[in-house]
Amino acid sequence: MTIRNIVGFVATAIIFALAILIGRALWVHYMDQPWTRDGRVRADVVNIAPDVSGAVVALPVHDNQMVKKGDLLMQIDPAHYQIAVEQAEAAVAARKAELQMRRDDAKRRADMDSMVVSKESMDNATHTASAAEAAYQQAQAALDAAKLNLERTRVVSPVDGYVTNLNVFQGDYATAGAAKLAIVDSHSFWVYGYFEETKLPHVNVGDKAQMRLMSGGVLQGHVESISRGIYDRDNPQSRELLADVNPTFNWVRLAQRVPVRIRIDQVPEGVVLSAGTTCTVVVQPG
Repeated sequence: MTIRNIVGFVATAIIFALAILIGRALWVHYMDQPWTRDGRVRADVVNIAPDVSGAVVALPVHDNQMVKKGDLLMQIDPAHYQIAVEQAEAAVAARKAELQMRRDDAKRRADMDSMVVSKESMDNATHTASAAEAAYQQAQAALDAAKLNLERTRVVSPVDGYVTNLNVFQGDYATAGAAKLAIVDSHSFWVYGYFEETKLPHVNVGDKAQMRLMSGGVLQGHVESISRGIYDRDNPQSRELLADVNPTFNWVRLAQRVPVRIRIDQVPEGVVLSAGTTCTVVVQPG
């Protein structure tokens, strides 16, 4: 065997060995290492609904604006609610005057001799004063409710965040309890990584994670929790609440994907997070 043949044989063996090692590394990386391309940036979205109904007379925000907690989002026409407060104040004054009159009447009867006024009349005067006091308290509660409604005409932001998909305009009519706009909480961003069930044994709470956004940004975080259940599409309930078992079974079994919640620890400067964007999640087992 010539030296040329020996060198060729050794080179072929080395290339073959490298191919095996590279193939093994790729197999371990794709099949065993805990990573997924199916990652989603998520955030808490707060639906803002007014507590009272009325026309929107002021809208000091615009779409995608950053707002702070307590900032005014929209102003409901306060005219009707101001009138309600004035009416409630007048009712309180009337009930207060009546209460004072009933108390004075009860006191005078209590000071009279039993020969002048009967015990029944004194008891009735006392009960009438108690009823007047209850009516006064009821009027006071109605005044508090009217003041609260007037205060709630100012719809303010409950969190720091971004106004999104703004579809309300000045002059629109707002109905109590009906959401008019949404705010993305700027302090609530996290990532959901949907990992195949075959990779879950390598994922533990507290493991460090790296999230590579499709926009090019890289986020650092850690595994916060692992979902404990997903919907079983092959075994829904029947109308009789019995298991509806599929009689067929596919020979090729696809690994189910389980949501893993990743807490974002650090966001590089200049990286813009938007709920719904995708990313690749790589977990570094502890």
